[in-house]
Amino acid sequence: MADILSTIADAARVRVASSKEKISASAMMDLAYSSGKGEFSFEKVLKKEGMSFICECKKASPSKGVIAEVFPYLDIARDYEKAGASAISVLTEPQWFKGDIRYLEEIASEVSIPCLRKDFTVDEYMIYEAKARGASAVLLICSILTSREIGRYISIADELGLSALVEAHDHNEVQIALGEGARVIGVNNRNLKDFTVDPLNCLRLREYVPGSVAFVAESGVKTKEEIDRLLINKVDAVLIGESVMRASDKAAFLNELRGIS
Repeated sequence: MADILSTIADAARVRVASSKEKISASAMMDLAYSSGKGEFSFEKVLKKEGMSFICECKKASPSKGVIAEVFPYLDIARDYEKAGASAISVLTEPQWFKGDIRYLEEIASEVSIPCLRKDFTVDEYMIYEAKARGASAVLLICSILTSREIGRYISIADELGLSALVEAHDHNEVQIALGEGARVIGVNNRNLKDFTVDPLNCLRLREYVPGSVAFVAESGVKTKEEIDRLLINKVDAVLIGESVMRASDKAAFLNELRGIS
């Protein structure tokens, strides 16, 4: 039986084929380039001094189901920006995460901080689409891509001025990401094949990523103490998803993680 990650990736391929019937690959490429080259703003904010916070706009997930029955995504994005988030991760996967590319387009036009398109990139079309809809960065997941695809997708992102957050889960995937020229590596503490969370996973892999590469801890971070531990280990940024989405006062929760009373 296929694991959930493979199932979602297969569904993404079907989704891309459908999207190409509405807007052709060449037309989407034209839209991406006509929007002007980006300035790699996502990776720049991650390399600033101190911990950078990437806060997620996420309605649901495969492991937790619906997280936010009411989902005022624009208000959430504004709250994140006001609270000092460095960037916003916008889920656009529609089936399991209840995302929508429209959320990305509207949020990117509303806030001044960089937006990451959080999706299961399986085709270069999705990179052009991300740029055309206002993203500053795209997610590339090592587990669903070949090393050759990772390298090609990073090159396409570079041409567009987009940052590529290359997600790894183990030492081998970290080496693949580095070998293909990744400038931003995210280590997921959640195993997307079975959803188990190991909060120490990113710390074990930190030593294998040079300081010149932005290092992002993903998933399972919920407290100021955990943030402090990441800082000690020279983690540049943290991607916060479910915990901040479930917080009744998202700005207050983010301020607590940032150590601001």
